[in-house]
Amino acid sequence: MSVITIPAPPLPASGEHFRQAVSPMLSRLAAERATGVLLSESGSLYLSEGEVVHAESPRSPGLDVLLTTGGILDTDGWREAVDTAGAGLRVGRFLVDSGRVARGALELCHAGALFDAAYFVLGPSSAPASFRYGAAHWLGPIRPVPVATVEREARRRRDLLHRIWPDPATDDAPLVRAAGLDVPPVPARQGAVLGQVNGFRTAAEISLTLGRPAFHTLVDVRRLTAAGLISTARHSPARTPPIPTGPDFVPAIHQGHTPAIHPGHTPPADPGRDASAEPAAVGEASPPTPPWPLTTSDPDVALLQRLRDALEAL
Repeated sequence: MSVITIPAPPLPASGEHFRQAVSPMLSRLAAERATGVLLSESGSLYLSEGEVVHAESPRSPGLDVLLTTGGILDTDGWREAVDTAGAGLRVGRFLVDSGRVARGALELCHAGALFDAAYFVLGPSSAPASFRYGAAHWLGPIRPVPVATVEREARRRRDLLHRIWPDPATDDAPLVRAAGLDVPPVPARQGAVLGQVNGFRTAAEISLTLGRPAFHTLVDVRRLTAAGLISTARHSPARTPPIPTGPDFVPAIHQGHTPAIHPGHTPPADPGRDASAEPAAVGEASPPTPPWPLTTSDPDVALLQRLRDALEAL
């Protein structure tokens, strides 16, 4: 089994939006219809005849978690499938043929797990990746996805997260709630994430606990960060990440509360008062005036905001 080494995608410079999500080598592997596994420090990406058939990462819940947490399959059923069909590399086929999981449900959950893990595998890295020809996953093929589709989705997800909140520190670090802040109403999905923040858990650990795709959790974490409700538990100098500009900017606003800047960046705003009128704390700069409307009384606008939030998290 031959192995080639692939240079790691460059890490972004401080304050720079990282747009190239993958290594160009992956496109060459697709062109040569390679079969094997791409190994990076964030996980693995399996190819069969140049198409992606599976991906997994310790930073995202696996297919087993999505199936069992969603009530589609119990834990014993998953273990039986792996024990029975794992050696033959046909666990997916066994789940369908035995009637334990409907084909449509399996394909949907598998696609979610694949894109979720691929986002991390193809992200920036400090170490080179390698490709091992001939390797295959015990799950077996379910529905192959073209490499170009996986690359495009990885870039789309990175761009979306950047528009919500441009500082990626909250993606990996332990998260802590803002101290002494009355929590305004938040959507139920964000409330579940907020309930798991305890100063120790990372976004990946919260995803695993809730049994949700990791990217959905990252979206909620960045929205909560933009609202000033959480920040990283790392001790770092106070700073304010840049506010994105341009036609693609989508502010992280939710109906029913006013965003506040977390104490780890600039002083928090009182949801019931005008933040621009608050004096700055000693040694800290006054928070910038947000360039978007904070609240709206128009029910049509509020509905569009909620629809936008739901679509972005898909």
